Amino acid sequence: MDALARLEYTIAQRRSADPDASYVARLHARGLPAIARKVGEEGVEAAIAALSGSREELVGEAADVLFHLLVLLSARDIAFADVLAELDRREGVSGLDEKAARSE
Repeated sequence: MDALARLEYTIAQRRSADPDASYVARLHARGLPAIARKVGEEGVEAAIAALSGSREELVGEAADVLFHLLVLLSARDIAFADVLAELDRREGVSGLDEKAARSE
């Protein structure tokens, strides 16, 4: 099992835990809008680290983005495998063509 699969499993296990004992449970208790905001915050922090931080800062922020994205997917009952399947579907398709197809 790879790190993302293990993390997804851990998030699923902790989702309904005591919010005083689990950060994941605390995020879920705060609701989808709070989780979505957290993903946005972490994305901005990753972008800032990419522009002005060290390699280590960017690695840490990227890990935070992935973690919070998995929490968000969990809150919407979307498996990470669904995201991977979408990436597989897009493989070999020009990014410009794929983006144009979404706006039609």
